Amino acid sequence: MSADTRRLGAGRYIDAAQAPDSTVTSVHELATADGAKVTGVLRVVPGARTVVALMHPRQDLTHHVLVPELLARGYAVWTQGTRSVNNDVALVHEQALLDAAAGQVFLREKCFEHVVTLGHSGGGTLFAFYHQQAGLPATERLAHTPAGRPIDLAGAQMPLPDGAVFMAPHPGQGALLLRLIDPSVVDESDPLTADPKLNPFDPANGFAEPPHSSAYAPEFVTRFRAAQHDRVARLDEIARQRVGEAADARRRYRGTAEPADRRAALVPRVLTVYRTDADLRFTDLSLSPNERPYGSLFGRRPDLTNYGLVGFGRFATPDAWLSTWSGLSSNADFLRCAPAVTAPALFVELTGDQACFPDDAKTMCDALGSADKTHVRVAGTHFGGPIAEGAPTGAALAAADIGAWLSDRFS
Repeated sequence: MSADTRRLGAGRYIDAAQAPDSTVTSVHELATADGAKVTGVLRVVPGARTVVALMHPRQDLTHHVLVPELLARGYAVWTQGTRSVNNDVALVHEQALLDAAAGQVFLREKCFEHVVTLGHSGGGTLFAFYHQQAGLPATERLAHTPAGRPIDLAGAQMPLPDGAVFMAPHPGQGALLLRLIDPSVVDESDPLTADPKLNPFDPANGFAEPPHSSAYAPEFVTRFRAAQHDRVARLDEIARQRVGEAADARRRYRGTAEPADRRAALVPRVLTVYRTDADLRFTDLSLSPNERPYGSLFGRRPDLTNYGLVGFGRFATPDAWLSTWSGLSSNADFLRCAPAVTAPALFVELTGDQACFPDDAKTMCDALGSADKTHVRVAGTHFGGPIAEGAPTGAALAAADIGAWLSDRFS
């Protein structure tokens, strides 16, 4: 085993090519409709008339591996963050739509002939959600978050993009976590408790020591997935209870003006969610088979990373949990939003994806409402890495298909 594969987080970072020397780069700060500030980087090459917008709800995509690939093909590239870049404790997806809208307004003001969104991984659902809400009459857009907080999407300019590219999109942060969360947790205050009947890393349930593939019985898989649903429902209940406590404190403060009530209203009551890296498909390669390597998005040893600090949805305010991480409450769900995506669409499936599996990809692409939609498959892993050592990266192969698709429609 090489030094690289011994690292728990190996495979997450892909080296990008050099941008063309003719690239002109500018950094911009934008104001959202609700008064927040977000930043973005615009890169333009001579003659570019179409701009591709890359965005992710949680990550900084300034140096995304596709940026130089698109520039080299003659397209301008806009990479933008939300107000929650690299710190998603308070990430509310409905607010992220206002962040995306600010970028779309900015690009229209730059007078590009065409604006195309490109959502990779969680960016796919963010942009599907944006397309859905932007395509509605303002008065029909969401007015509240899942926690009941007002959100003024009706008052925001939300230009509708001309096209949509989805690269390895997973089905949404909440839908993804619904399949990753470890249901063997029996005490939300204790990261080590485990119900042995639901423990995915117990050999008695079919787990095999890595790198050998596990073999879970269908009955265990069914029981495990039902228990995942139950755990998310329990966490939803905790989140809603805490939302209610904060709302009660706000109501008291309006009547009493007592500092204690004000403080009680402001306390974030952050949820700590243990063990969120336990999708059975990470260790049993016979489930939803594709060309993925053994392991999760966070490394080669999910039996260890499941217990670590890094992972999805580990810390979240109740509002953020319900809006982003709950597969039962979030509005940001790809399948829910996809029918409203009517612009020309390209769906790029990576054959070794560890988050968007073949059955997901077909269902998600079929759900898109676009009359003009294309589904391509390229060899690569979720983050755009190569399937095998010495093979082309998935990002480079995807870029070729994306460039050809853009050229056919927006040249």
